[in-house]
Amino acid sequence: MNFDLYLPTLLTIITAATPLVFAAMGELVTEKSGVLNLGVEGMMLTGAVTGFAAVVVTDSAILGCLAAMAAGMLTALIFAFLVLGLQASQVATGLALTLFGIGLSALLGQDMVGIAYAGLPKLQLPIVSDLPVLGPLLFHHDALVYLSFVLPAAVAWFLYRTRAGLILRAVGDSHDAAHAIGYPVIAIRYMATLFGGAMSGLAGAYLSLSYSTMWVENMSAGRGWIALALVVFATWRPWRVMFGAYLFGGITILQLYAQAFGIAVPSQFMTMLPYLATIVVLVVISRDESRIRQNAPACIGKPFHPSA
Repeated sequence: MNFDLYLPTLLTIITAATPLVFAAMGELVTEKSGVLNLGVEGMMLTGAVTGFAAVVVTDSAILGCLAAMAAGMLTALIFAFLVLGLQASQVATGLALTLFGIGLSALLGQDMVGIAYAGLPKLQLPIVSDLPVLGPLLFHHDALVYLSFVLPAAVAWFLYRTRAGLILRAVGDSHDAAHAIGYPVIAIRYMATLFGGAMSGLAGAYLSLSYSTMWVENMSAGRGWIALALVVFATWRPWRVMFGAYLFGGITILQLYAQAFGIAVPSQFMTMLPYLATIVVLVVISRDESRIRQNAPACIGKPFHPSA
């Protein structure tokens, strides 16, 4: 097999999947607590423009990523205050957050259009980076790619191997019962929502600092919605989220390589493939209502009114 032909394709799949892993894992934790945040797209764009602006000003990739996470958390905090503090509709507020993020990022980033960035530094690991095939495939990436490899394991360990994860899942499955035995439901949901915002902001930072290495208006291009679909596709399981991210990442970059492999398909059809696949997956999964009920947090999207 000629790996020189397929290696660039595999590398592109990894880079395309990385922001989906971050955004979907953050949304998974948020939904496990019983909160449905449809504003992932807006938080990603806010993180992307803030992270890029921080790098332009400070020339520090670390500060850029931290700024992007802070921006994602701030927008998530606004959402949490509205839906948890003021009991606003989670669906309507999430949609409004997406529109807010799109408009705000366009406003903040209008002076940075056309500015190029060298990209996040690649980490060269001794010995393993020089291995044939596996070296360039797995050990020539930036730190955020490696973090995306570790994140599903960390989230799975937290949710299913720690007391805090058990409490978070209990809040998502029955907030009234969790409140009755003394757990602070609102505070737990705040923290889960902020984590989701931080991961969405980090996903945005990867787009502007590594994937594209520049700021482009609306550069998330629907990835936030794909991340939301991934959580349902994975039936709220961390490892399945990672698998789904790479599956959708492969579909996303298919349009870039189809013509190189001699596939005569209109470019417009190839561009819509990720979104078409998202719709098909959601339709197929929604037909199995018992599976959805078995795996979905029972209180997802439901407001919590603490008793006096």
